[in-house]
Amino acid sequence: MSKVDLLEKYGPAALVTGASSGIGEAYAKLLAAAGFDLLLVARRVDRLEQNATELGEKYCVNIQCLKADLADPLAIAAIDNAAQALDIGLLVNNAGFGLKGPHHLNDAVQLNEMLQVNCIAPMQLSYQIIPRLLSRGSGALLFTGSVEGIMGFPNSSAYAGSKAFVQNFAESLWGELEDKNIDVLVLEPGSTDTEALDKQGVDRSKLQGMMSAEAVAQIGLDNIANGPVMIAGEENAQMFTGLSQMPRRDALRMMAKTMADSLVD
Repeated sequence: MSKVDLLEKYGPAALVTGASSGIGEAYAKLLAAAGFDLLLVARRVDRLEQNATELGEKYCVNIQCLKADLADPLAIAAIDNAAQALDIGLLVNNAGFGLKGPHHLNDAVQLNEMLQVNCIAPMQLSYQIIPRLLSRGSGALLFTGSVEGIMGFPNSSAYAGSKAFVQNFAESLWGELEDKNIDVLVLEPGSTDTEALDKQGVDRSKLQGMMSAEAVAQIGLDNIANGPVMIAGEENAQMFTGLSQMPRRDALRMMAKTMADSLVD
């Protein structure tokens, strides 16, 4: 989809969560380049504002920044209030984080926060935005899922479960909204070159087929109308096609070893 087509179909404004770094930051840059006005949401408002100033001046678009922690249930109301002033045609539910290692060794509070950010926040934001898209007669919902949502991932159990929710939720919305001129896509990246890898204790040198955040985001924007699900990258798609054809136990054993080997000792 060209920049002109993207703006014409889903503009004039987009809401992007988790926009201060990684795939969310890449979405913000690509959408600004396409001419979208933006509402950018993240915890690190200083980074948001720096990016917003640069993008606004470069592409002559209006960019608003909102500091919000999606681990806080009250953040949804603040985002909704800010969004009401804009004609948002595209919601990018991107914010999320993961925890790696044996499930029982992860922090209990962080596990709850992860489900709030990865599952409840996109569900509630979609709940708020969908009626507006229906009223305007067009729009789209774009979710950042993960290949880990396709099947169980030992040593990433709760994160995989949260992304399985995202996939099933987005697929269901696609079925509800397909005949209402509202597109829904859940994009499922594999290893992506973002700071999240370092925070999760992943050894980058042991990862194969790692993609840039910009490449992942571009795939998402190019394929919004090709929902409900797309795996980012041909190598990732081939790998998970192969895993899906294996006996489930064998696939899980393989992923358990792969994930364990990728963690920093």
